[in-house]
Amino acid sequence: MALLDILHFPDPRLRNRAQPVQTFGHDVERLIDDMLETMYAAPGIGLAATQANVSSQVIVIDISERKDEPLCLVNPRIVEERESVETEEGCLSVPGVHEVVQRAAWVRVEYRDRLGHPAVRDCDGLLAVCVQHEVDHLHGRLFVDYLSRLKRQRIRKKATRRLRENG
Repeated sequence: MALLDILHFPDPRLRNRAQPVQTFGHDVERLIDDMLETMYAAPGIGLAATQANVSSQVIVIDISERKDEPLCLVNPRIVEERESVETEEGCLSVPGVHEVVQRAAWVRVEYRDRLGHPAVRDCDGLLAVCVQHEVDHLHGRLFVDYLSRLKRQRIRKKATRRLRENG
């Protein structure tokens, strides 16, 4: 396994749309393992392949306390949403920023597991928010897109300054 580099906002590659995984096998499993290792090391609770500059519809999530319940969703598609909730979100690609975002409180997601088997999962609470956040990444959207224009500009300016200072 290997740690992947996580892209940071405002890197334009974060706006790329991921492509569906067509072929399952060693390469997809290795990507998932590398993404999990990267997510745990960051540390975070979710990571989309696009955050590591990989244009594949793959996300990994682990919201468990002990970080021992990894969830891998390949080609995820949210097919149903219910109610709404406001929660504070952060993102490994936007370090140091936490803002309140409105999301669905419950979602049903269809996906394939790491071996390519079809699956459906109903998610609520933190898992529902995390699934939506990561699926957004696969479509080139970031949680900052849900914020006011003024907040986005402030975050972009701060992130650009941080990138300049850190080289």
